[in-house]
Amino acid sequence: MSAGRGRNQRVWDVVQAIPRGRVATYRQVAALAGLEGPSGARQVGYALAALAPDSGVPWHRVVNVRGTVSPRGIGGREDEQYDRLAAEGVAYDAGGRIDLARYEWNYGIE
Repeated sequence: MSAGRGRNQRVWDVVQAIPRGRVATYRQVAALAGLEGPSGARQVGYALAALAPDSGVPWHRVVNVRGTVSPRGIGGREDEQYDRLAAEGVAYDAGGRIDLARYEWNYGIE
């Protein structure tokens, strides 16, 4: 990825590449977008929060390192994220945990 491109656009480009039925962690997206360091995952969250509602970027495919959906500023978005993932065939347990060994995107392998 080009270092000259804006942070948000780099994040969105990576998220666009996550295949249907797969998830990526904030940390993974940060690394692929060139956002190294301890704040990289948080920067991914900021970029996703800045998305226009009709952007078409599959934000719901990004989860935390525990394989769960992170709380959103707007209540109810967690349920929407789980619903979107379920519609793509991503399963989660009663605690909301996604099996990353099964569903995590292996960039460059698929």
